[in-house]
Amino acid sequence: MTFTVRNVDWKNAKHKLSELREKVFVYEWRIPKECEFDQHDYDASHVLVLDERQQPIATGRLTHKGEIGRIAVVPEHRKPAVYQALFHALINKANLIGLQKVFVQCELDGVEYYQHQGFEPVGAVYMDAGIARQKMACCTSDFSLNRVELTH
Repeated sequence: MTFTVRNVDWKNAKHKLSELREKVFVYEWRIPKECEFDQHDYDASHVLVLDERQQPIATGRLTHKGEIGRIAVVPEHRKPAVYQALFHALINKANLIGLQKVFVQCELDGVEYYQHQGFEPVGAVYMDAGIARQKMACCTSDFSLNRVELTH
């Protein structure tokens, strides 16, 4: 499988980013559309992964405060290589803009996975769009890109 990873901004890639995130979060996961898109989209750094036909297969964003989120990968491309490329690009972007720490808001079944990547829980479990989540933080220098194999 070959794919291309691009750093994009919301203004120029909104259509592709929105379509991909709607497909994964709104239609597949049944997240309300009004919960999926927010004011952070406009000034966040976005990554878009394209397949060999230049069709969007994955995306994620990094806010200026260091939150990695909105990781959306179409089902047929949920493979380690895609996640590795996506996270590698997001961590590189964090380093480029001078962030020393990043965080994610993961589902509870992802806590152990993120701990293996160098993240530690921060604060209490909370509910977001009907899903129990845990905030996890990590120094960018401690993040392990060797075993990225998320399924969500």
